[in-house]
Amino acid sequence: MAFNIQTFRTRALTAIVFVAIMLAGLLWNQWSFLVLFSIIHFGCWWEYLKLTEKIHSTSFHAYTKLGLMVMGYGIMLWFCSPAYHISGYGLKENISLPVSAAGFALLLAGIFQKNPINVKAFGYAVLGVLYISLCWGLMMDLYNDFTIRVSSTIVFITGYFLPLIIIASIWINDTMAYIVGSFIGKTPLSKISPKKTWEGTIGGVILCVVVMAFLYPQVHYSMNSTAIAFLFGSIALIAAITGTFGDLLESKLKRSAGVKDSGSLMPGHGGFLDRFDSLLLATPFVWVHVQFLIK
Repeated sequence: MAFNIQTFRTRALTAIVFVAIMLAGLLWNQWSFLVLFSIIHFGCWWEYLKLTEKIHSTSFHAYTKLGLMVMGYGIMLWFCSPAYHISGYGLKENISLPVSAAGFALLLAGIFQKNPINVKAFGYAVLGVLYISLCWGLMMDLYNDFTIRVSSTIVFITGYFLPLIIIASIWINDTMAYIVGSFIGKTPLSKISPKKTWEGTIGGVILCVVVMAFLYPQVHYSMNSTAIAFLFGSIALIAAITGTFGDLLESKLKRSAGVKDSGSLMPGHGGFLDRFDSLLLATPFVWVHVQFLIK
């Protein structure tokens, strides 16, 4: 894969704007985090349903599409922490169930319209609840404060820490894989995505782990230790590997639908699914890792 300076410049410039928006949503407070991933949730759903319609040469009723998205959003809200309260009403306790019920009602209304239902396509559409809504729900659950002990020091981990580490790991892995693959990549990783190479993929994972496990803790915490290296490095390793598979999964969907990009959100980067495909698959694996091995 030859290095294209114009492509790299376009991707870099649009990525700067994208990173600024992402960081504002991630770091401002829990509500900006919710707004950010609410937009991402519906954007991913919209593109996923369009791909499903193209793959199966069908068309869903507007109520069906809206019902799936709203029902999924209620599931996402169910994972919100106790920090998400408005005037004594919690998003998880008081809002998620009514939202899901409203979505289910819309879904039923769409199903019973005159439009014929393609059962196989509808089944694939419903899988979006797991592929999109559950994954972003787990991302909401990762937005929590916690502490870890490093030698004799207690390190406080703020709510945005885990989401930020996952996203940063995927960005570093993608960038390093692209650069390494551009210069020395020769062996195709998969027929699904011919531009990806084994050399780029392995190089991206290694450099991602090195940066996140050893360099970032030194810059951010002015310290390094086995515990810190394991925390950062293990998350980076899982995010990089599973994120690569997430990218391949979305590439498979696009190839089946006969499209180059899932959308046109960003020049050089495509749509919501193009930008967040890696994060969708990495999030549940990191969540399991955090719940059972770290916390």
